[in-house]
Amino acid sequence: MSGTASAPTVSGLNRLLGSPVAGMAPWIVFSLLAGPGRFEIAVALALACSLALVLGGRLVGRGGSWKLLELSDLAFFSGMAVLGALADDSTLRWLETYAGEVSNIALVLIAFGSMAAGAPFTLPYARERVDPAHWGTPAFLRANQVVTGVWGAAFLVAAISGGYGILVLHNPNNLWTGWIIQALAIVAAARFTEWYPEAVRARARRDSGRPGAGPPPLSALLLPLAGLLIPAGIAVLVLDSVWWLGVLLIMAGTLLTTALRT
Repeated sequence: MSGTASAPTVSGLNRLLGSPVAGMAPWIVFSLLAGPGRFEIAVALALACSLALVLGGRLVGRGGSWKLLELSDLAFFSGMAVLGALADDSTLRWLETYAGEVSNIALVLIAFGSMAAGAPFTLPYARERVDPAHWGTPAFLRANQVVTGVWGAAFLVAAISGGYGILVLHNPNNLWTGWIIQALAIVAAARFTEWYPEAVRARARRDSGRPGAGPPPLSALLLPLAGLLIPAGIAVLVLDSVWWLGVLLIMAGTLLTTALRT
């Protein structure tokens, strides 16, 4: 993913499986779905996602290395599934309330822990797309540190937001703290994961005088976030009592999307 060389050509499925965004899928599913009455379905879907990533990467012949993120997915959600199956009623209620925040914090620890160890979890994905000659360069490692750090920050925002909804608002299903803020943080990280490596590669080409496309514009990073304001506004308009805020979000999303596209 990240680096200073052009990415080799890969099939659509390999490209999907070879992205750290795919490795994040179980955490995203669990973070957004976990809550009162939804623990079993959230952990089942997250575990299914984890298995699909591990098996899919081998069955399609991707030939990549085992990845910390995929193995962490499988270990964490397998443990959650076993814990949920053995839990008594009071433990299950605790899991339904706090398991989403536990998963967010676990991902934060994985992200920043891998950075502290000098092996950010995006590195194995990046190495499958970048010439081995660039693997040891400072720019390559720095790009992966940045992308991994953005994911850690996104799940830290999700953990703080969800924790505020549970501990302060006493409402784990609060529309803002449980859904909108967390979704915006995750979408921002996912988009940055695609945008930033392209910007790094384009700057490297320019600095070395090699031909190629220029850096992607900032609007390419911001456009999905602006577009997300529209469904967020519709959700607020339908589900929240502050209907006028939903109208403002829809208007802001529409205006920003139009401006960024032009």
